[in-house]
Amino acid sequence: MSSIIATAPGRCGILGNPSDMYGGSVLACTTRERAMCRLTIGGEHIEVWNGDEHALLRSADDLTLRGDKLDLARATLQFFEIDPAASGITIRLSTGVPMKAGLAGSTALLTALIGAFAAHVGMTATRYEMAETVRMVEARIMHIVCGLQDQQMTIFGGLNFMDFRDKEDLEQRATEPLAVVEPLQSHVPTPPLLLAHTGVEHHSGQVHSPPRQRWLAGDPLVRKNYARVAEIARIGKRRLIEQDWSALGALMDENHALVAELGGSGEANETLIAAARNAGAWGAKLAGAGGGGTIIALTSDPDRVGAALIAAGADRLLYPSPQPGLTVVRE
Repeated sequence: MSSIIATAPGRCGILGNPSDMYGGSVLACTTRERAMCRLTIGGEHIEVWNGDEHALLRSADDLTLRGDKLDLARATLQFFEIDPAASGITIRLSTGVPMKAGLAGSTALLTALIGAFAAHVGMTATRYEMAETVRMVEARIMHIVCGLQDQQMTIFGGLNFMDFRDKEDLEQRATEPLAVVEPLQSHVPTPPLLLAHTGVEHHSGQVHSPPRQRWLAGDPLVRKNYARVAEIARIGKRRLIEQDWSALGALMDENHALVAELGGSGEANETLIAAARNAGAWGAKLAGAGGGGTIIALTSDPDRVGAALIAAGADRLLYPSPQPGLTVVRE
């Protein structure tokens, strides 16, 4: 039996998040950790594995979303209009990206799934089109409220400046512009970044929904803060290229203060951010998923800062660097 193996990286927001939901700009880097989908052709039904969860899908009724780890596969099968009654496929999902940690873990798995199925059905698409496809499945089939950087980063990979102007209504209109994705890794060495997972799982949709409703209602504080957060990312692009780590760190601190003012942080986040700064980090902020999730620190001494983060209760340390985006191979 033949197999298709697709992988995609996680991502961490250096600056600008969560303004990607509001027509803003973001600086982000991939994680070294990746999600994987192995799609094997053959058999009588569709069999899906994701961690400790498993299901046999025998009919279209089995593609109804159930709120479990297998919904990613059900949504992908719905999108590609694959009939379980007429298909023999085994899907095995695995990931090294911490889930519900604000590192695009679910999006990375979905990207790998869609990449594998696109190869299976002979779909040809640019990376921009693939990113829009992942977004469509998340938003329209899975009804997930999330930013726009996740799909771009898991597809394109690397260290990128991204601009999402005129995409703030999240409607994916045919007339709206594609995201601007500008690779920076050829202009600057990998910035000295360190991630610390709080150990608190938090779904991004739970974090993003309340501020989104306030933004849609025209809340002046939300509008002002997110406009400044987007501006910070555009300024930060220059500081990154100049390798002015002190100035970049100060922008990270300001980014975090603006998001925290809107209720986007949490006790576990603040504890780790304070520990990183006290240990000498140039700056620290949320990498994603406030109220838990993961913080990102900019530091010339990852050993010292990492030890301080572990002592402060960090569950896991990760070391992001520019990695390839979606990769698909056949066996």
